[in-house]
Amino acid sequence: MINGFLSGFGLALPAGLNAYIPLLILALTDRFSHVVDLQSPYDTISSAWGIALIMLLLLIELIADKIPVVDHMNDVVQTVIRPAAGALLMLAETQAAAGHINPVVAAIIGLLGAGAVHGAKATVRPAVTISSGGMANPFVSMIEDAVATVTSIVAVVLPFLIILLVPVFAWLLWMLYQRIRRGLSIFKRLDERQRVASNRLK
Repeated sequence: MINGFLSGFGLALPAGLNAYIPLLILALTDRFSHVVDLQSPYDTISSAWGIALIMLLLLIELIADKIPVVDHMNDVVQTVIRPAAGALLMLAETQAAAGHINPVVAAIIGLLGAGAVHGAKATVRPAVTISSGGMANPFVSMIEDAVATVTSIVAVVLPFLIILLVPVFAWLLWMLYQRIRRGLSIFKRLDERQRVASNRLK
């Protein structure tokens, strides 16, 4: 039960960054290995059409999340999808484990975990867009995708490491956002000073 909880929680958190990466990793693991054995109805995601649909949605997400303005519109849409994916992932993993926890409790934990991460992402991304004119958005998005991928793989294969990995990644992600915002604010101030100096010369 503990491994199921850790795995589910470890998948729910990165769903707040990208709903489809942990869904795809869980689906592929269930379909092509014995590491995961999803129970009905959650095994639907590992069916051929389930995997195909997740891959299509993931492709759309990967593109949309790297285009300034479009990424903010996508975040609005994902406000419902990402927490729901977190709840689904938590349910899928905990209900497959022996001595599974109450499904309502599992769903709430997954929803809140993914929702919290999504909220942080949706709050910080506009600041990155404004500060950089959108130039930093693709790089930030790629880092988020990498974090979501690594965390999801660890959650499925070595769930006990989630206890250590999640706090570390959360800290690294936060520090990255802080550094990006700090660096971009410096460039913004320098640009403003250059414009002021240019206006004075005129």
